[in-house]
Amino acid sequence: MAPGLSFVLPAYNEAENIEESVRQGVRALERLVSKGHLSVWEIVVVDDGSTDGTVEHVRAVGDPRIRLVMHAENQGYGAALRTGFSSTRHELVFFTDSDLQFDVGEIGLLIPWVAEFDIVAGYRSSRQDPWVRRANAAAWGMALYGAFGLDVEDVNCAFKLFRRSVLDGIEIRSDGAFINAEILLKAVAHGFTMKQIPVSHFARGAGEQTGAHPKVVFRAFRELARFYRQRQHGLH
Repeated sequence: MAPGLSFVLPAYNEAENIEESVRQGVRALERLVSKGHLSVWEIVVVDDGSTDGTVEHVRAVGDPRIRLVMHAENQGYGAALRTGFSSTRHELVFFTDSDLQFDVGEIGLLIPWVAEFDIVAGYRSSRQDPWVRRANAAAWGMALYGAFGLDVEDVNCAFKLFRRSVLDGIEIRSDGAFINAEILLKAVAHGFTMKQIPVSHFARGAGEQTGAHPKVVFRAFRELARFYRQRQHGLH
């Protein structure tokens, strides 16, 4: 029997994008069901304390397979993903961002590999972000390789598919952008396997990017440093 899939969609002040993001997700998942790749699905939208009407746009979709989980105040990208993961019900868990920078239909490229690998991670084959974000990403990748030897094409690419055993088998603590690195580092340490797949990437058309905000960057490096210290003391 085909597996079920939970689709996690974190959102913070994405009123201009969230409704279309959800609708694209519905169409993509319905296609996978019609082709026999999935048996059932759900979309879990995690609103991370938005103040711009994001919640109302999610509710406007009016599909019972869409579940809305809300943070009373903004807690961070990692916290939103952790909430989403803990709210899922199915044996496969996928997440992406709600800013329409990915073609959700390309989840179909990842599904076939999950029979062989525990994690199927997309990487942006041609990243369409401002130079500041690309520079930050390069520095981040070098820091992760230098500190932990993590050699991943695009660690922060928000297009990943997991077997539930991965998320059940590790403890995720990050509240910020370090969460992608934390998951992959812990998964590798636990012996989980990973396949990397190129996916399309598009420039943001609406809304405001927060990934390059100094507070976000500082928080990620602070969480990296804390993880490094804990690993050095055998706490991970």
